[in-house]
Amino acid sequence: MKKFVAGILLSVSAITLAACGDSDAGDSGDSKELVVGASNVPHAEILEQAKPLLEEQGIDLVIETYQDYILPNKDLESGDLDANYFQHIPYLESQIADNGYDFVNAGEIHIEPIGVYSKKYKSLEELPEDATILISNSVADHGRVLSMLEAEGLIKLADGVDKTTAEVKDIVENPKNLEFDAEYEAALLVQLYENEEGDAVLINSNYAIDAGINPLEDSIAIEKTDSPYVNIIAVQSGDEDNKEIKALVEVLKSKDIQDFISEEWGGSVVPVK
Repeated sequence: MKKFVAGILLSVSAITLAACGDSDAGDSGDSKELVVGASNVPHAEILEQAKPLLEEQGIDLVIETYQDYILPNKDLESGDLDANYFQHIPYLESQIADNGYDFVNAGEIHIEPIGVYSKKYKSLEELPEDATILISNSVADHGRVLSMLEAEGLIKLADGVDKTTAEVKDIVENPKNLEFDAEYEAALLVQLYENEEGDAVLINSNYAIDAGINPLEDSIAIEKTDSPYVNIIAVQSGDEDNKEIKALVEVLKSKDIQDFISEEWGGSVVPVK
């Protein structure tokens, strides 16, 4: 009889504990998961700073990191991601045109000025005749690179050409007869620079910083910060009005995060007001 009563008490206790467990699970279920794909640096690092701020609003930020520029958009389209944070506006536009993605810009966060690097020369002026310039095979970056070199006086683009979509064929003046080699994945350019390939290499700041290269100190020229190549939060069309997406953008544009970007990278990454 005592065993029977004890068994009943244990069963009641178990039911009570299970009920408490269900209650706790319900409480934790109040938080909304937001999955965002990002490049390791600086995007994922910025998102890590935003994570506790979003947690205060009941949003559980999950960060998925990528080493390339293709998969984050594929995963956004498939629904594996709620948003991604790795690309600038001209790249997003080119991806939409090429792949038919139904994506929109949900918010502009920062600029990563692209830099020119060389192990052989200390300035653009030192570049010799017929120098080989290595650039990425991302056509969306070609206009950016060429616009920068035009601003530095090395080349001239055809009048009326859209600078964001300019290509090598749009060069009308090239006094040093610079040769452009655009056969490389953006992620490989750091290694080419370290191996002293070519005479100069154009490297995106996220890859430079990730490899321990300081764009402000190590480049021989760097893009101006009034660049149109602003890194953004991209989402599927219609999701830009979601509460969680709006909260993400608001936090990333907050003074706390802007101050972190400025202090952490000292001008190599520039927050957008």
